[in-house]
Amino acid sequence: MRVLVAGASGNIGRSLVPKLVAAGHEVTGMTRTAEKAEAIGEAGAKAAVCDALDPTAVASAVAEASPEVVIAQLTALPQEYDPRTIDYGPTNRLRVEGGRNLISAARASGARRYITQSIAFIYAPEGDWVKDEQARPFTDAPEPFGTATQATLTSEREAVEADELEGLVLRYGQFYGPGTYYGSDGNIAEQVRKRRFPVVGSGSGVFSFIHIDDAADATVAAVERGAPGVYNIVDDDPAPMRDWLPEYAEALGAKRPMRVPKLLARVIAGRFTVGLATELRGASNEKAKRELGWQPAHPSWRQGFQELAQ
Repeated sequence: MRVLVAGASGNIGRSLVPKLVAAGHEVTGMTRTAEKAEAIGEAGAKAAVCDALDPTAVASAVAEASPEVVIAQLTALPQEYDPRTIDYGPTNRLRVEGGRNLISAARASGARRYITQSIAFIYAPEGDWVKDEQARPFTDAPEPFGTATQATLTSEREAVEADELEGLVLRYGQFYGPGTYYGSDGNIAEQVRKRRFPVVGSGSGVFSFIHIDDAADATVAAVERGAPGVYNIVDDDPAPMRDWLPEYAEALGAKRPMRVPKLLARVIAGRFTVGLATELRGASNEKAKRELGWQPAHPSWRQGFQELAQ
């Protein structure tokens, strides 16, 4: 099929584009800068240099590609991860405004399916520790995550409700692997090596991880399979911070992470950071495995983290 990937030069796009090509699809990769277009061509796709926030340019790029499927992988996150100060604004705008531009262009060009990126750590910190897609999102989250949640949910809703399109939302877990915060050269890895990423309180917050290549594989599956709707794209092993963080540090060759009481962490890092460490909910991938016919090659972060040292 003809597939257009917006955000083709981003973390997941770099893995996704060659996988789509290998699956036999005719791929156009959209990127904002000409400097990144060469890598898209080297992956076997046609490059389209286009700002997702420019509706005229998006309409032209999508019309030229004439895709059957449009995939939105639009983010603009900073290189350094600090939940106290992270600016979600550029990503929020891309997801909402850029998503609207892509949906409009996809509909005008006759595309039948629209797939958009979301997050699996969006669920409210209440009830069960592992959530399926029907669970309540964290709509009352503190800032800066509150605004990001609202923008993400707006993007999700507009995707699944888009007229004339089969809208699928892929809620990805915490990415690890090349180019990610948790990659061996990523910013979180750097913080762990410096012992600046501690276990907070009981470390009870549950994280759901996904290797970047497994996320790309799930996206390839969603091109051809799955009814419209929302899917958690995570591995099989949601785990509390107190379990995964020491193993992650060991895989990086770092010292064991320190433990910090909740009260001290709240003073230093803020309420939201403490909430992540102690109240975050994980996600179930049962629907994605069942309906997309997908299985992560890294069923657990335990296996995947070991690859970081190789």
